[in-house]
Amino acid sequence: MHYDAILLVSFGGPEKVADVIPFLENVLRGRNVPRERMLQVAEHYYHFDGRSPINDQCRDLIAALRLAIDLPVYWGNRNWHPMLADTVRQMAADGVRRALAIATSAYSSYSGCRQYIENIAAARAAVGPNAPLIDKLPPFWHHPGFVEANAGRVSDALARIPEDRRAAARVVFTAHSIPLTMAATCRYEEQLVETARAVSARAAHDEWDLVWQSRSGPPAQPWLEPDILDHLRALAENGVHDVIVSPIGFLSDHMEVMYDLDEEAAALARGLGLNFVRAATAGTHPAVLAVLADLIARRQSSPATPLCAPDCCPAPRRP
Repeated sequence: MHYDAILLVSFGGPEKVADVIPFLENVLRGRNVPRERMLQVAEHYYHFDGRSPINDQCRDLIAALRLAIDLPVYWGNRNWHPMLADTVRQMAADGVRRALAIATSAYSSYSGCRQYIENIAAARAAVGPNAPLIDKLPPFWHHPGFVEANAGRVSDALARIPEDRRAAARVVFTAHSIPLTMAATCRYEEQLVETARAVSARAAHDEWDLVWQSRSGPPAQPWLEPDILDHLRALAENGVHDVIVSPIGFLSDHMEVMYDLDEEAAALARGLGLNFVRAATAGTHPAVLAVLADLIARRQSSPATPLCAPDCCPAPRRP
């Protein structure tokens, strides 16, 4: 299969204080979220001068990817500039006829996979008949290179624990919680359990748990549990002294990583007397770049290489 370009598709994030409210309004459009809750989330961004890390990390990933492959790399976001429709419009103007899309989400879920397919379709419709055809690669959570990258980050974090305490340190893998109604329509939870198990085996450390973070729904709506804050309290009660927190649910740092882990969870850990060490996200680890280059090469050489199915990860039914 011949592709003219690669399209990196991501969530997007604000880059200054003035961007924060318009960005959050884009994220929440069509969702029944009280404005008071939106303003609470905005404070997380203001804590970092309104700048999310995700756009810079996308730029770093694109720069590294351009050195690894011989195709132009474009970038479009769901919620903030560069907006996906604008990018697809530029691709059409540049003469791109067929592109291969990679989402910055390694796991299957409606918001992490299927919604990006819908975003791409909407962007192509907005551009019109000259829009390039765009295929999307499926999530890559199971690729050995993705496991290698995360295991390397965990091993680096474990090395920061005194050697005599290292074996007893608890590795706590985290991922963004989702509503149980969404979890029921995909393999998100199962994939994360398998990835956590593989990463811990590769890092040769058996003391681990998988927990969830950053839930945002109403209290009456059930989401995946346990929450990391509750789990840290339980670990402290059980006599654990050292905790490695590895956000394997995120390819790169998000605001949820910076605020919910580096600020909120770290502060709780200090109050509990826990030694809190945060493992880096996979980001631009050489193994991640090798994963993406491998997936692109496989698809280029074999049209039979799977793509995301049009009916994958259906949206959860709203009550």
